[in-house]
Amino acid sequence: MQIINPATEEVLQDISEDNKNSLDIKFQLLNKAQPAWRALGIIQRVKIIQNFSALLETQIETLAAVLTSEVGKPLQQSRNEINGARTRIKWLSENAEKYLGDEEMTLSEGLEEKISYEPLGVVCNISAWNYPWLVGVNVFVTALLAGNAVMYKPSEFATLTGLEIEKLLKQSGVPAGVFQLALGAKEVGELLLDLPMNGYFFTGSYKTGRYIYQKCAAKMVPCQLEMGGKDPLYVANDIADIKIVAAATADGAFYNNGQSCCSVERIYVEENIYEAYLDEFTKEVKSWKLGNPTEDGIYFGPLARKQQLIVLENQVSDAQSKGARILTGGRRIAGKGYYFEPTIVVDVNHDMLLMKEESFGPIIGIMKVKNDAEAVRWMAYTEYGLTASVYSSKKNRAENILVQINSGSGYWNCCDRVSAALPWSGRKHSGFGSALSHAGLHSFVRPKAWHLHG
Repeated sequence: MQIINPATEEVLQDISEDNKNSLDIKFQLLNKAQPAWRALGIIQRVKIIQNFSALLETQIETLAAVLTSEVGKPLQQSRNEINGARTRIKWLSENAEKYLGDEEMTLSEGLEEKISYEPLGVVCNISAWNYPWLVGVNVFVTALLAGNAVMYKPSEFATLTGLEIEKLLKQSGVPAGVFQLALGAKEVGELLLDLPMNGYFFTGSYKTGRYIYQKCAAKMVPCQLEMGGKDPLYVANDIADIKIVAAATADGAFYNNGQSCCSVERIYVEENIYEAYLDEFTKEVKSWKLGNPTEDGIYFGPLARKQQLIVLENQVSDAQSKGARILTGGRRIAGKGYYFEPTIVVDVNHDMLLMKEESFGPIIGIMKVKNDAEAVRWMAYTEYGLTASVYSSKKNRAENILVQINSGSGYWNCCDRVSAALPWSGRKHSGFGSALSHAGLHSFVRPKAWHLHG
């Protein structure tokens, strides 16, 4: 398997992929090592994970360079991702004992009732390339804290980062048998689905997630899916500063080249501020630099995957054929690297692929609406349900809108945001289950009820 730099199309490294035999051996190592890792206790596991976080801090420049080289995000955004992973680790490690420890429910003369939380065992984490540190930490750190052993499959587009994760976890004190990498592409993922894991945790596309869920159903083990979205954002006419809101929402749509599960993918603007908002939004996007992601000041690097260029071209072509106008961008950039111009599309409608299917790239459709009711109608018009955002000066107005949207997260005057203290979960085609927060910690354990008489 070749690891290719998406900015230059140069081969970075050749990697040997796993096969059935090597995965069987790794699975046996995990099975053998997990009981001792569980017996180590939560306090010691927390210390080891905190060691891991400390290593991320000391090695951030090296890790950021590796990440940028294989997924193409600008270096500063790579640093931001690693620092964000450390923030999540801090909350998870500081709260693990609180939420994973025994809960005393009843204590009276002759009766004790309590709940304990037992690890699932050996879990499989099939991860994503767009934020390998963040979406990885959501699963493998939480799973390890809970006492599980982890088979971690990095995306084939983020393999080098996966190798760095493995190296640093083991330097931190995680026993070799407790964390194993599965290296490879689709075929390796298929082999993992055939192993008798005690749980599967996937981040990626709806199509792949649905397939994994169907394959896991007969196993009757937990299967958690986080599968992206077509996240809507509404700008109401009572915002205090159009320029500030335009800048914030443009960043929500285009950060990491729009390659985020919770990127803003559709924008609705109340009609009497539409033109002013559009003007400020376009100015903001045009002010950002596109280029080599290793250079200072770059906002747009290349896309991580070459095939996504075709998806974006098809969405642009489809929108134009149905009456849309391109305000800026709309084309791939000639030459080496998987570059696509940041693209703003107006005069859009919901017959267009751009407004229905996940883009996962630097493209946004912006639509004028008459009022809140029309905004709600179109915001809810999707098969996905990850996040939804409202910008308004009135909290109750925003909440009244967001309560009508079937999404896992609701944002008022913010977007494209994740907090370790809150559950990260989807609805409908965005998946199910929770990462982060106490709900996420409990995703990796099974409750046991204790009825103790005497």
